[in-house]
Amino acid sequence: MKRHVLLFLFLLIGRYNLFAQDIEKPNIILIFCDDLGYSDIGCFGADGFETPNIDDLAKNGRKFTDFYSASPVCSPSRAALLTGSHPIRVGIPTVLFPPKNGVEREMTLTGLNPQEETLPELLKAVGYKTACVGKWHLGHGPQFMPLQHGFDEFFGLPYSNDMWPLKTKAYPDLPLLNGTDTVEILTDQSLLTTQYTEYAIEFIKRNKNNPFFIYLPHSMPHIPLYVSNKFKGKSEKGIYGDVIMEIDWSVGEIMKTLKKQKLSENTIVIFTSDNGPWLAFGEHGGTANPLREGKFETFDGGVRVPCVISWPDKIPGGSICSEMASTMDLLPTLVNIASGRLPKNKIDGKDIQALLYGEADAKTPHEALYFYRGKELFAMRTPEWKFHRAHPYRIVAKAGVNGKGGNYKNMKLPVSLFDIQNNLPEDRNLADKHPELVEKFLKMMDAYENELKTSARPCARVSE
Repeated sequence: MKRHVLLFLFLLIGRYNLFAQDIEKPNIILIFCDDLGYSDIGCFGADGFETPNIDDLAKNGRKFTDFYSASPVCSPSRAALLTGSHPIRVGIPTVLFPPKNGVEREMTLTGLNPQEETLPELLKAVGYKTACVGKWHLGHGPQFMPLQHGFDEFFGLPYSNDMWPLKTKAYPDLPLLNGTDTVEILTDQSLLTTQYTEYAIEFIKRNKNNPFFIYLPHSMPHIPLYVSNKFKGKSEKGIYGDVIMEIDWSVGEIMKTLKKQKLSENTIVIFTSDNGPWLAFGEHGGTANPLREGKFETFDGGVRVPCVISWPDKIPGGSICSEMASTMDLLPTLVNIASGRLPKNKIDGKDIQALLYGEADAKTPHEALYFYRGKELFAMRTPEWKFHRAHPYRIVAKAGVNGKGGNYKNMKLPVSLFDIQNNLPEDRNLADKHPELVEKFLKMMDAYENELKTSARPCARVSE
């Protein structure tokens, strides 16, 4: 009899411990804007509109001033975020597209390799329910979509919101998907932010009793800009400000839901962007002040992004981290927090929990971050320096108006070394004064480039 009682108690305690472990795992909400500039939210210096809900995340959490995307364009930055690996390492160096005029090209037939271990897959393995709500853009073939990469649910667009026939007639219809089913063919995008928000809220309610991961990659403020009537004309900066205010509203609605469901204290909320602003679109393109250039370029305006992370009682409220970190760091950090297993293949991200918690004397775990444009390595960042190989780049010669793109002017950058801590605009070249650093950084870039070439993993192709 005693043996039966002891066995019963042992099983009961075991089940309780497993349940307790699941309760202790934090929920995770990762909000990933599209083409949001460094200074496009209030706590990073926005002018002409307010973002009180995002600012509250910073007040109750941590603001990262030196946070980088792994790429200055869409698809590569998303591949890096979800795999913790450099885009080159996972074979996604450039933006992917749907076919034009029904003609498939290399960039329409490829996608993120299903053999890559993604953040949602690794979290799902330790009990998380997972959802992707928003823009995917890592391949639109059936084998490349979110449900094949660890997400239990998907509601959103297969690629960028400008890849539709209302902008370029050669593109196919743009579907809003729920899983693999088409909810509607988009002819108007004004309700997208609202629809994403409502879906995310319902997912939270349905999964309040188990740990969950929501990846919320907003379609905005990528052009074309659309906003619902509730925010139309609300800002002093036209539709761009309206769009950001609606994204801020979305953050607020999600935070209200967490509070109502008593989930606030055990939920990590991350707000950041995929790359810098599309400056050629003028007032529709956002800003990256005081950084140089924007989207497409490896100057900080193209790759340094705003980031705030909130986790009550774990992350010190109102704190600031000026250590160098990357979107690639989110995978190892979050998986370790969730007591999961890291990918078997090599990744480039590092665990930044020490930076998250504001531990005394915590420093970046990166010796350097490296920035490619396409398949070419152009720049690197160390804690003290930003270094560029000689490379071509473009500046906006004349910005567009009313949602139309402007004109670019081709430029050439010589080998350049910037004291990035004291020269954010990257306009005082110190290469001639520090030849030893130039030589060192060129060797570091060569070594990193060679390592990636030998260890890079392929993307997947439709034919495979």
